[in-house]
Amino acid sequence: MKELQPELFKSLKTYSAAQLGKDVVAGVIVAIIALPLSIALALASGVGPEQGLYTAIVAGFVISFFGGSKVQIAGPTAAFASIVAGIVAKNGMDGLAVATVLAGIMLILMGLLHMGSMIKFIPYTITTGFTAGIAVTIVIGQIKDFLGLTFQNAPVETMEKLKEVGRCIGTFNPYALGVGLVALAILVFWPKKLAKIPPSLVAVIVTAAAVKLMDIPVNTIGDLYTISSAPPSFRMPQFSFAMVQTVLPDAFTIAVLAAVESLLSAVVADEMVGGRHNSNMELVAQGLGNTASALFGGIPATGAIARTAANIKNGGRSPVAGMVHAVVLLLILVLLMPYAALIPMPCIAAILFIVAYNMCGWRSFADVLRHAPKSDCAVLVITFALTVIFDLVVAIVIGLVLACLLFMKRMSEVADIHEWKYVEIEGDPEGRFKPVPHHVMVFEITGPMFFGMADKIPSMEHADPEKRVLVLRMRGVPAVDTTAMNSIHKLWEECRRHEIQMVFSHVNEQPMSVFQKAGFVAEVGAEYFRPNIDAALEFAETL
Repeated sequence: MKELQPELFKSLKTYSAAQLGKDVVAGVIVAIIALPLSIALALASGVGPEQGLYTAIVAGFVISFFGGSKVQIAGPTAAFASIVAGIVAKNGMDGLAVATVLAGIMLILMGLLHMGSMIKFIPYTITTGFTAGIAVTIVIGQIKDFLGLTFQNAPVETMEKLKEVGRCIGTFNPYALGVGLVALAILVFWPKKLAKIPPSLVAVIVTAAAVKLMDIPVNTIGDLYTISSAPPSFRMPQFSFAMVQTVLPDAFTIAVLAAVESLLSAVVADEMVGGRHNSNMELVAQGLGNTASALFGGIPATGAIARTAANIKNGGRSPVAGMVHAVVLLLILVLLMPYAALIPMPCIAAILFIVAYNMCGWRSFADVLRHAPKSDCAVLVITFALTVIFDLVVAIVIGLVLACLLFMKRMSEVADIHEWKYVEIEGDPEGRFKPVPHHVMVFEITGPMFFGMADKIPSMEHADPEKRVLVLRMRGVPAVDTTAMNSIHKLWEECRRHEIQMVFSHVNEQPMSVFQKAGFVAEVGAEYFRPNIDAALEFAETL
């Protein structure tokens, strides 16, 4: 538990007034960047605009306070948009709150069980595939507002939304497209010299003013949603066993995605500041932040790479900057939220198009397709397609299963068992070989011994009757699993039936531990386990 100390407490030990000034400036700038993004991501998630700000305020503050990274900024992110929209459509806000609380509990347990390092076992091809897939689902979900379409139905799934776009293309509103293109142009071409003024904020102000002053017939947030400037308030969701059963898979998805995205963001932040985050403390903070967000009307949150990078670039070097960002957003919510009603929906769509482009990682996607083995390309493409066509749970589960199967196939191909006619003289500086005695067989095993290669273990059914000793050389075996252990035991029993003595040479630490726990060493006899091939052959001569 001593390792689970928030970075805030460590930072305050050497904190200075100069750093406080930098953190306040960075926090204010990040809040201005987060304002339109939080609203846009909330609308993409099928909830009201204030829910996005509740998330950035509550989760942002809690995660910065308890977090394992000094510079991480948390809040709503694009990765959750399609997932949250699906949960809300099926189970309402109570279902989302229950799923998010359960996900928070899972994240806390992951941190307490020191599972922060386990995230590295999710292959790069899977994270690249589902990230690109999520970006595509966001784009498809925003076509309606960008083109000003009027849907006849309210589709939830991505492919259903795409079909509905085709059916309702006749309701296309050219004014909406014009406003969207203006917003998109500002977002793309806003001068780098004025980068401290977020282009998304400029796009919101310009398009909102144009629509209001010129009375352009496009939908605004106020036309579709009721705007509330009330601060976040505590609300206990309606827990029930049936609801927990229903949303448990969604909770698992939220927990895994929050863990993966927050730790990836923390790694990127480490590279930018030359620091090192505490992954387990970060998972606990993510759990606390998501639980608090759900109990105060928010949606799932995680570390946001773009906002974290903006925090670093503007001088933020402690969790105080993230806490300031949350406080500033609270003030904006209470004082300025009614003006959010003026923001045109095509502008929100344009902002989300840019978010999707920035998160899609198309260069990484293309690099994998160009340079990676075909099996890795298959995992990437399948994960991407399943994310778009079905959902993230299906994509991650099938992607992981496929990646594991392909990994085991590769390991079974690498592992090898072959017979020696000559063996090297261990320790000989010239690397000379000597012949194997005529009554001895030497089989060398290389690579991990697991269930995928157990069938490669040789049989003694047709062994030369003059061969009376079998030496298994295992210096190249780093690990043995239960299936391989069972196969070796069967080989030993087979040798006994054929009156062949079995000797083991250079058994490494992990395989020896497995042999001892299984009682195999005691059954065979400790004297039959020799430290190297020379000792094994000398012992074979005496048998």
